[in-house]
Amino acid sequence: MKRNGCFFAILSCLLLISCGFNQEKSALKMTTELATESYDSYGGTITATKIEDETTVVATYTAMQQGDTVPLAFKGVINQVCKVKGCWMKVAVGGEEEIMVRFKEYGFFVPTDVATDSVVVQGKAYVSETSVADLRHLASDEGQSQEVIAAIVAPEKTYAFIADGVLIQK
Repeated sequence: MKRNGCFFAILSCLLLISCGFNQEKSALKMTTELATESYDSYGGTITATKIEDETTVVATYTAMQQGDTVPLAFKGVINQVCKVKGCWMKVAVGGEEEIMVRFKEYGFFVPTDVATDSVVVQGKAYVSETSVADLRHLASDEGQSQEVIAAIVAPEKTYAFIADGVLIQK
């Protein structure tokens, strides 16, 4: 319990520091954009009143440890999608950072041809370690060669997300 309390205290401080006046205006602008842009909806309805910007998302993940979960809604760009059935996607945030997004209870999928599209996701953020077997499975889903798949020999820390709702810009 003390560990969770410390985590939330540190996270709150980081968010307060990083969420200055300009950040609030940016989040409000992003929420307004959602009302005017055309999106296709997958899964549940996006109910978040604040869509976080990339800086806040990266700060949130940086402060997290394996086993922590944080409710979150954010906007990003899809880097990759499962080419088999759209059962996961990787979303770019903050330069080189990427978030592995899966869908709540495997209850919905996204189209397999949406790479490079803008996306808004809502759900829970967490940090995990992806095993070699899972990394190889993902590489296979991406259509990677056997040589690339065989070269995966170490687990990887992953910024992960379980989405209960997704909006993909048309």
